[in-house]
Amino acid sequence: MNLHDWIDELSDVLDVEAEVDEGLVLDLARVAAHNVARPAAPITAYLLGFAAGSQDADPDEVEVLAAKAQRLADGWDRPANAPDPDDVAVEVPVPDDSSVDHTADHYEEE
Repeated sequence: MNLHDWIDELSDVLDVEAEVDEGLVLDLARVAAHNVARPAAPITAYLLGFAAGSQDADPDEVEVLAAKAQRLADGWDRPANAPDPDDVAVEVPVPDDSSVDHTADHYEEE
C-alpha cells in the first residue's frame, strides 16, 4: 500500500472528502520538524488541515495557508530545547533577613 492509497482509505474511514497534496503537507511537516521541533511536524500538519477545513479552502488556498505556516517555521528562531517564555517563572529574590532580630515585632491579627 502506498501513501496515496493510505490517504484514500483514511479519508473513507474518517468520512471526509479531501484532496490532499501529500508532497505539500510532507514538505511543511519536514520544515516544522527541522526548524521548530520534531513534535511540531504532526501538529503543524493537523493545524493546516484544520484551517483548510474551517475555511473551506480549495487547493490553491491550502497552498497559501501552507506557505504562511512554512514562512513562520523558516523564520523560527527559538531553539527546540528553549523553555516556553510563558512557562518560565520570574524569580523574585527574597531578602535574607535571618540575621535580623524579630522578637520585638508586632503583627496585626486578622
